[in-house]
Amino acid sequence: MLRSLYVRDYALIEELDVEFGSGLNIITGETGAGKSILIGALNMILGERANTDVVRQDAKKAIIEGIFDEANTERIRTLLEDAEVDTEPLPRIILRRQITDRGSRGFINDTPATLDVIRDVASELIDLHGQHEHQSLLHTEAHRRTLDSFGGLSGLTQHYRRQYDRVAELVEERDELAARERELQQQKELYEFQIKEIDDVHPQEGEEEELHAERRVLENAEKLYASTSGLYEMLYESEDAVHDQLVVARNELQDLARIDDAFEEQLEEIKSAQIIVSELASFLQDYNAHIEFDPERLADIRDRMSELERLKRKYGGSLEAVLEHRREIGEQYELAEDFEGNLERLENDIEEAQARLSDAAHRLSAKRREVADRIEEAIVRELADLGMPDSQFEVRFEQDEDPDGWINGTDGDTRYRAYAHGIDHIEFFISTNVGVDPMPLADVASGGEISRIMLALKQILAKSERLPILVFDEIDTGISGDMARKVGDSMHDLARYHQIIVITHLPQIAALGDVHFKVEKRVEAQRTKTVIRRLDEEEQAAQVATLISGADITDAALENARELMAAGKREE
Repeated sequence: MLRSLYVRDYALIEELDVEFGSGLNIITGETGAGKSILIGALNMILGERANTDVVRQDAKKAIIEGIFDEANTERIRTLLEDAEVDTEPLPRIILRRQITDRGSRGFINDTPATLDVIRDVASELIDLHGQHEHQSLLHTEAHRRTLDSFGGLSGLTQHYRRQYDRVAELVEERDELAARERELQQQKELYEFQIKEIDDVHPQEGEEEELHAERRVLENAEKLYASTSGLYEMLYESEDAVHDQLVVARNELQDLARIDDAFEEQLEEIKSAQIIVSELASFLQDYNAHIEFDPERLADIRDRMSELERLKRKYGGSLEAVLEHRREIGEQYELAEDFEGNLERLENDIEEAQARLSDAAHRLSAKRREVADRIEEAIVRELADLGMPDSQFEVRFEQDEDPDGWINGTDGDTRYRAYAHGIDHIEFFISTNVGVDPMPLADVASGGEISRIMLALKQILAKSERLPILVFDEIDTGISGDMARKVGDSMHDLARYHQIIVITHLPQIAALGDVHFKVEKRVEAQRTKTVIRRLDEEEQAAQVATLISGADITDAALENARELMAAGKREE
């Protein structure tokens, strides 16, 4: 939901900070008070291009900032991550525009963002119905999404998309393979030579470390022999061997311990030292006995290491790089050896994947047509309730024939082009007058009609779709009386599920608001400014009465206003 809207130095707005409610938010005010300015400010954070003359006179810049809650959807997170915008504040998002005489800048969560990114993110959050720039129904892409949402077709669409992605992956692999045929054949001899050169040496992972260790021992065999012999003699065999000296010392300590218990601990220490020296001497004797003087083995190791060094210089600088290169060229050589076979296997895989894709596409399309019938009936009923009784509403389907398409036709001969969303182009057609054939929705509907059509759609979709915030401007154009009350009731009902912000001049709608704001124009210090304030219940009743009878509020108008408000509360 739109938690708050902050505006400073924008047109006639000096500064305002509006905190909206979660249900039906009503905005009223006299003509010229600045309601359109408020909508203009809102459009700025929806990504509309800014005119620099909107900066309030004598101010350096205008600032518009909207804070949105409950914005943690997969689509929004993807948009933010792709634009490298911080997602940490989610589920809250802050959209901000700064406008100066030099241009404007946009921000999402304090990160600079292009207007395109702001527009994409905002379109997932808020749907503004008034001027055509932000009416999602005018974009045919939204028609398919609306139909799929109404029908609860996410399972089928996701299944189709998985099949589509698999075909796309296989086709890309096949095309890359076909494009590389000449290159592979040209490289085949080189691969064969390199494979033989590496395999003749047959390097092994970790081999270098083992060879280095063995060479180091063989090169130092004489030193190892002399040192271990000398150490063994020092510790165990010489006349004053360490072991013998320790034995003498142990005996002395035993005598001392018999006299004074204080030497018991030291006696145990020297016994441990005697054991350690004995074990060390044993190790040295055994090591010395196994020392090999093998110049032939040393020569073999040096030759082997020279061969490995040669491979390393040619193929990457390390033994790991040599082994990785061997693996890669081995795969390429096998590919070149059996190019036709690999291509044929890929073609078979593609054919099988396209059969699964075709099945998923036709099942999805058939289900969409069933849902379309239900939408057509439901929309016509809703439009009749909203003052458009002669409406015709159609959901039309088109598919693109393509001899190279991925989708097999049900007749076995025709093929169709596949898209990531299916094979259907879906568009809403409408006629609001008797005797007029339905035309594309974007071409024939007026601003007020678009708002009521959207209201009808959202009403039937309310429980099946997570909708953005809805802002209605001009929703009451051309309606009054009982029809105005029906439109108000519809919005009031829809507001139980979604946040709605409505600018209206009709008391039947204004009386139903959960929260009511009044836009006013004031003159302070010889300057005109627009302000907005939240009304309490008594002020709301007075404002509704004003809409009924004008500036001179009569007792009858006030009583009528209270009755309208009470009726709305009773319906809850």
